[in-house]
Formats: sequence, C-alpha cells, structure tokens
Amino acid sequence: MPSNKISAEEANARALAGEPLVFVDARSAEAWQKSSRKIPGAIRATADNVAALDGIDPNSTLIVYCT
Repeated sequence: MPSNKISAEEANARALAGEPLVFVDARSAEAWQKSSRKIPGAIRATADNVAALDGIDPNSTLIVYCT
C-alpha cells in the first residue's frame, strides 16, 4: 500500500468531495491531552494501540497525523 504526504488543505478538499477518509490521530496521550486542536471523529491509535484500527473499511483512505 503506497504512502503519500498530503497537505491539510488537500485532506480537507478530499473530505469535502466525499472521499471515504479515516483520520487517525497518532499523537501520544500527553500530546493529545495538551492539544486544543482535535479532528472530530478521528480514531486515536498509537504505536502501542494499533488494535484501534480494527474494523476500518479497507476501501477508505487513512490520513494519519501527529505532532
């Protein structure tokens, strides 16, 4: 599966266009708690909790972000 970097603007445009996207917040618990910026509906999955990704539609595009 290819991995590509995209800008926040492109991610937003793709979401607005209706593309099936899943946002994955990979920040540490500490970074996540301190942040006031969170994407509603994003799945929280860190390196030690990849099980959080079970059940994701395989046809969706994952957009993983961290600090």
